[in-house]
Amino acid sequence: MLATFQAWVDQLGGLGLFIIATLDSSFLSLPEVNDVLVIYLSARQPDRMPYYAGMTTLGSLAGCFLLYSIGRKGGDVFLRRRFSTERVDRAMRLYQRWGLLAVVVPSLLPPPTPFKIFVLMAGAAAVAPWRFALAVIVGRGTRYVGQAYLAMRYGERGVEMVRQHGGTVGLVLAAVALAIGASWVVLRRQRATPSFAGSSSGSNGR
Repeated sequence: MLATFQAWVDQLGGLGLFIIATLDSSFLSLPEVNDVLVIYLSARQPDRMPYYAGMTTLGSLAGCFLLYSIGRKGGDVFLRRRFSTERVDRAMRLYQRWGLLAVVVPSLLPPPTPFKIFVLMAGAAAVAPWRFALAVIVGRGTRYVGQAYLAMRYGERGVEMVRQHGGTVGLVLAAVALAIGASWVVLRRQRATPSFAGSSSGSNGR
């Protein structure tokens, strides 16, 4: 199957990557196919690496938006049929509180992480479309640009490198994203909360 896809993207180039990424991120499941194909084309034409990584990222974004739209329309009902009400409610609160981060982190995790369920939850939790799009672009873009860069630097050996170390790298990136996101949220809350001293002086002035 991979050989068939390689022959197809040889003819269509970035458009082929876009179509396959859209299908994989929506209704089909093609584990690691996008990763291998973006490395394959970037190794063959290093000067077009940004184009190939960009088209794969945009295809993934398009496919994710299809699932996100379904989640917005009826994802809550679907999830409650599959999972307990308590677990669904907890997940909804998680997405409403950490919307952007709750999509970025799983988008960086390697297969077999079930990323589609996180996309459906984002839709059901009514995460703002622009936040959802930004999260997918950051997560998937980091993944595909990194892989395309490996291909540009190491050629088709990059495929083997991804197979050997891709899972570990994905976990590390997800952990870094989680740490940065959590730090940003804490810092934002501290800035939004008036200091006790400031509140006291304000009351004394009155």
